[in-house]
Amino acid sequence: MGAKNLHLEHLEDEIINQGIDGGRGAINFLQGLRDMLKGNAQSGVKMTVKWDGAPAIFCGKHPETGQFFVAKKSLFNKTPLFYTSEQEIKESPDLSGQLQEKFLTSFKYLSKLSWNTIMQGDLMYTNDKKMQKIDGKSFITFQPNTILYAVLAESDLGKQIAKSKMGIVFHTTYTGGTIQDLGASFGANISKLGSSSDVWIDDASYKDVSGKGSMTAKETLALTQELSKTGSAFHGIKKKDLNKFQELQTAIGSKGAGASYKTYCNTLIRGGSFKPTYEGYIAHFENYWAEKVVGKVKTEKTKQIKREIGDSILKELRSLKKFITNLTAFMGHLVSAKQMVINVLNRVKSIGTFKKTANGFEVVNPEGYVAIDKTGSAVKLVDRMEFAFNNFTAQKNWDK
Repeated sequence: MGAKNLHLEHLEDEIINQGIDGGRGAINFLQGLRDMLKGNAQSGVKMTVKWDGAPAIFCGKHPETGQFFVAKKSLFNKTPLFYTSEQEIKESPDLSGQLQEKFLTSFKYLSKLSWNTIMQGDLMYTNDKKMQKIDGKSFITFQPNTILYAVLAESDLGKQIAKSKMGIVFHTTYTGGTIQDLGASFGANISKLGSSSDVWIDDASYKDVSGKGSMTAKETLALTQELSKTGSAFHGIKKKDLNKFQELQTAIGSKGAGASYKTYCNTLIRGGSFKPTYEGYIAHFENYWAEKVVGKVKTEKTKQIKREIGDSILKELRSLKKFITNLTAFMGHLVSAKQMVINVLNRVKSIGTFKKTANGFEVVNPEGYVAIDKTGSAVKLVDRMEFAFNNFTAQKNWDK
């Protein structure tokens, strides 16, 4: 049983978040996914698809009262916030406009299903699906967030979606005696919910019904070689150096978070090329500290204090040159290996995914995937460069 599912970390960040165990776990995840994709039934990793839905909906039977409810993430506030009637939704100051409509629709139709648990899902559409032409063909489309989803109108799935009043994809199940005690487990068994023509429901499990989602021998070899390079860099990372680096990152976060290693990596991702280096991070730290930490204060006395703090941290970072060099190599190879896995997974799409641009529609990949190991631990597999770019440039229908 896991914690409340409010945030998942990227695979490549696990070594920063969890130390040596996190780095080792990241390699193990990719090895398990390689084995799964080449058809090894013994693989201990499962896969779910990340749908780009909005908003997140928590719903099901209240563990104490038995009442059906819907909720936002505020279900996990110190004082849980949830809705057990349409009237409560209408009167809530936290719900207005289109968000209120989506919760009213969700309550009305999801309450008709058979609930004996609590699930979390991504809302895909309510009254905002459309009929659109793409490359001369008729599609039913919906765009809950960044990605526009398109289903051939004449397909069985298209006909089902056309009849429905809402669509939702469930991915997480919660159990517990009280709301405060709820624990999350990845995956959702939707078979016991029953069915309704008013609701299109899917679970997020990765489904390869085409046979295209298997790795070829050539792809398996290339991934194995990249994982070998990842492992070699990982063996050069010493626990004491990683611990010291984590302590420095904590100190940087309290004094100038933008100079952190994670921020450096995010800057590379937004720039469209993930090739971290020791020299690159040192330059990022120096530039950010000079411009944003020292530069934002007014008095020379305070500037000097900030400079001295920065010089002290920089000296510590330079003493870790060998470690940071190995860390950047590890993360670079890990992201390359991750991308090989994502490329294979992206070959299977039951629903078309597009980016809406000023000039029409551009085909894009799904948001990403969630890998879950046999212990229930989970990480995100996302092509961060593509999705970050799409997130900045796509024309969205609404903001959640």
